[in-house]
Amino acid sequence: MKYSLLFLSLFLYLFLRAQEDDLLSEIDTDSVINNYASAAFKGLKIVNFESTKLVAKKEMTLIVSHRFGSIENGFDSFFGLDDAVTRLNFVYGITDAINIGVSRSSFQKIYEASAKFRLVRQRENVFPFTIVAFNSILINTSFEKENLPKLEFRDRLGYTVQLLISKKVSSKLSLELAPTFFHDNFVAYNKQHNSQYALGFGGRQKLGKRWSINVDYGWHLNRAENSPFKNPLSIGFDLETGGHVFQMHFSNAQAMNTNGFLGQATGDWSDGNIYFGFNLSRVF
Repeated sequence: MKYSLLFLSLFLYLFLRAQEDDLLSEIDTDSVINNYASAAFKGLKIVNFESTKLVAKKEMTLIVSHRFGSIENGFDSFFGLDDAVTRLNFVYGITDAINIGVSRSSFQKIYEASAKFRLVRQRENVFPFTIVAFNSILINTSFEKENLPKLEFRDRLGYTVQLLISKKVSSKLSLELAPTFFHDNFVAYNKQHNSQYALGFGGRQKLGKRWSINVDYGWHLNRAENSPFKNPLSIGFDLETGGHVFQMHFSNAQAMNTNGFLGQATGDWSDGNIYFGFNLSRVF
């Protein structure tokens, strides 16, 4: 709880401080197009959380994500290299405001389909936020009948519904709020409700023309008492290089799908139990 309150306080401070900036003096070439704010985020994800960025119409983006094992084991696992998980995610722009995606993650052998669509866009003197909806359904294929004899297909399913609310408050700073509902038909911790709620916070601060630092945090709102899982806190850097964005990050969650990093994060920053990873995006 103390980490949740600390992050919330920092988020609100940055948001309110940014309101005091003279925006006109900070606008760069990608800030406003026809009075619409653009490029609040350069990656489809902040770190773990989805951003309000969408793939353009008729474009395909491939995101290759790696999340290594915990670095706390040092050379025994080569700082997590031996325990890496990979996620391949294809996202296609049906229109500039509607995306669909399919992915496969080696974490729990998860297949996932998603839809992401923009409801309203930040526009100067018209509307102060960009609002995007994100929905997904996943299938966990790692469950074995031998271990779970009463297993049915529906037990493998999970769902996510998110509302992503972002604001580009200056040419360098963007913030996002992400109220989230997710449901797993089977939960690893039997005292946990299948339907779970979380509030995500995230932000991007530009450090230079091509570099930015990104942070996001998930505040789980109905985690079971004495649950072994943690709230996910992630810190990363984005590097824009031509046709793709390279994201490097540290997180206390190894899973990269929403149900996983919000519901099953096991790492602890205070113990050094964190995971290094990266995302590489390429537009076709």
